[in-house]
Amino acid sequence: MRETALPVHGRDEMAMKLLFWELEQHLKSSSGASVVAIDNKIEQAMDLVKSHLMYAVREEVEVLKEQIKELIERNSQLEQENNLLKNLASPEQLAQFQAQVQTGSPPSSSSTQGAQQPPAPSAQLAAQNSGPSA
Repeated sequence: MRETALPVHGRDEMAMKLLFWELEQHLKSSSGASVVAIDNKIEQAMDLVKSHLMYAVREEVEVLKEQIKELIERNSQLEQENNLLKNLASPEQLAQFQAQVQTGSPPSSSSTQGAQQPPAPSAQLAAQNSGPSA
């Protein structure tokens, strides 16, 4: 018989072990007259397995929901940064970037060294969001 490991802990683990031990003992010592009892034990084992699987799935869904929430927040931050950088870039820089995107070449160090680099986006966002102090 093939064994499959399921994440079972604590009291439920003991209950499952006891259930399977009782089932094994019953199968060894019983005749065909106890088929109904065996079916009941199998059904109990299946219900226990189902409840553990449902619990594991619910936990995984919660983890995935949290990851999705974090990714949405990160995407929003990156979109804001992207928009800010587009607004701060000169038309020549945007044209150069578009050309690099179309050719698939990385930015060359010689072309970026001569150009004046704008301040860091986070510093600019902080300056824009703070507004004039009263």
